[in-house]
Amino acid sequence: MHHDSRFCPLPGHPVRVSDFSTHESANINKEDAEALLSSNVARMAALQDMLYAHNRYSVLIIFQAMDAAGKDGTIKHVMSGLNPQGTQVYSFKTPSAEELDHDYLWRTYKCMPERGRIGIFNRSYYEEVLVVRVHPEYLLNQQLPRVTSLPHVPPSFWMDRYRQINNMEQHLSENGTIILKFFLNVSRDEQKERFLKRIDDPAANWKFSMADVAERQHWDSYMEAYSDMMTHTNTLHAPWYVIPADRKWFMRLTVSNIIVSRLEALGLHYPELDPKEKAKLEEARFRLMNERN
Repeated sequence: MHHDSRFCPLPGHPVRVSDFSTHESANINKEDAEALLSSNVARMAALQDMLYAHNRYSVLIIFQAMDAAGKDGTIKHVMSGLNPQGTQVYSFKTPSAEELDHDYLWRTYKCMPERGRIGIFNRSYYEEVLVVRVHPEYLLNQQLPRVTSLPHVPPSFWMDRYRQINNMEQHLSENGTIILKFFLNVSRDEQKERFLKRIDDPAANWKFSMADVAERQHWDSYMEAYSDMMTHTNTLHAPWYVIPADRKWFMRLTVSNIIVSRLEALGLHYPELDPKEKAKLEEARFRLMNERN
């Protein structure tokens, strides 16, 4: 597997968000990055077509990040060449009453990509060890036998969730789902700039929410939750990639490089027909050529 240590923490080792750059450009300028991104977009479209025809693997791409890190824009720009028939994008917001009456993986599990398809999760089941970890009061809505009152949530509770997530991802991986998990790593200063831009730009006002600013007060707790989550759920079959997100063009190129290299590594090809099926094609050609108008 393509392993770039700048973006890909080593499985089994502690991960600290602060060890990773938010503002890298790897000696490339914006114009070159955009040209490379568009060739990656074209390559991804060709690989997706083969993935669909090959019909053995599915691909699950997860994006997690703080607000304004660029999840929506990355999905829009990096996935712009994909055929909508073979792609599904899901955004996970606050769970509904029906979702809360199931276990926390249920709502995402039923959105997993079918064989031959690419599924993109804008946020995911990882919210359950991020926002819920920072705000454990949300657990009370989940009616869990083990959590009946706060503030006491045993540390083993979170370790159990990591184990459950790892088990599910291993199960998916063994059954043909390729899992790529991206943490778009934006700095606190850059987030502030982007929030201010949203306030200044009438076309972006709808994106702005006071709740986002309130969440900034919990920045350090989130960084701790992200670090802990990646330490315990960064595995060989479902790796985390920590992508510098302060320069959007660099982030998009890096994400596209990783997706293309993971798809290339699958050795996808169009199905080969056996001689009997090939003979049928020749018969079909003969009939078509000899049709009476």
